[in-house]
Amino acid sequence: MSALGFGYGTTAQVIDSIVASDEDVALAVITDVVGASYRPLGAMMAIFPEQRRVGSLSSGCVEKDIESHAARALAEGTMQRIRYGAGSPFFDIQLPCGGGLEITLVPKPDRDVLAEMARRLSGREVACAVLDLERQEISVRDSDGSDVTGWQGQSFNVVIEPELNFLLFGKGTEIVAFAALVSSLRFGCTVLSGDQETLEEAKRCGCTVRALKKPEFPPDLEVDSFTAICLFFHDHDWEPPILAVALDSSAFYIGCQGSERTAASRRHALRNIGIGEDHLGRLRGPIGLVRSAKDARTLSIGVLAEILDVHRALGGAR
Repeated sequence: MSALGFGYGTTAQVIDSIVASDEDVALAVITDVVGASYRPLGAMMAIFPEQRRVGSLSSGCVEKDIESHAARALAEGTMQRIRYGAGSPFFDIQLPCGGGLEITLVPKPDRDVLAEMARRLSGREVACAVLDLERQEISVRDSDGSDVTGWQGQSFNVVIEPELNFLLFGKGTEIVAFAALVSSLRFGCTVLSGDQETLEEAKRCGCTVRALKKPEFPPDLEVDSFTAICLFFHDHDWEPPILAVALDSSAFYIGCQGSERTAASRRHALRNIGIGEDHLGRLRGPIGLVRSAKDARTLSIGVLAEILDVHRALGGAR
């Protein structure tokens, strides 16, 4: 059910797969982690008939065994909690990381509830799912921004954030290489460029593309706190009008390629158009964990690693 195989699937794809199916399905959720873990608290997996899965809860250690428990949960019609590794009664199943996992199985989860969760995620909203073991039901509620994934009494809350979205401005090999990387990982990606060849290459990578007639940040371009904005220009005169808007947005990451000297010149140009130091403090550059990268692929990997690390440091639920 996944192009990448091995049960690969984001949380949103797990939810979408259940909503789109009319089969009996069990939803598996990590509801406790002891020590190291391959997947985070709240990670989800869907188990369909005929040993079909979307999503994963480990590095492959427990998924097959979960299938048998899912069949029992479906037959009994009740939520079940299963523990692997530390504190588990299943001594024949070991977790290489040496930690422990608790999995809660939800048989035949309410598809209307999951559809509402999917609607919120597609609308770039946070979705908060509640597994109530006492009432044996799953529900969704509004987020007040302070929600965390974890137990509250007999209920387990799962905070699900929208997927990261990338807005890329620029021209040339570097922007295309980075767009291809993030698109291959199924992140949302829009490439904006005044160069037709760049747009054509990015489109072939599966990205959304938009032509820029002049240096500007299109007013209809949607930005939220799960958005990363990256500029890959060699003609740096294009940057100030775009950055002026980007730095006033809610994007969690804003960065530009270029050398230390270019970064200093960029900041000087932004000060000249009235950009304050508080906004300039949000701007990253040179970007990427690999300094002075001369290869577009190396630069791309380093930039993506930096963006994901910033998101994690901000409390990103990944």
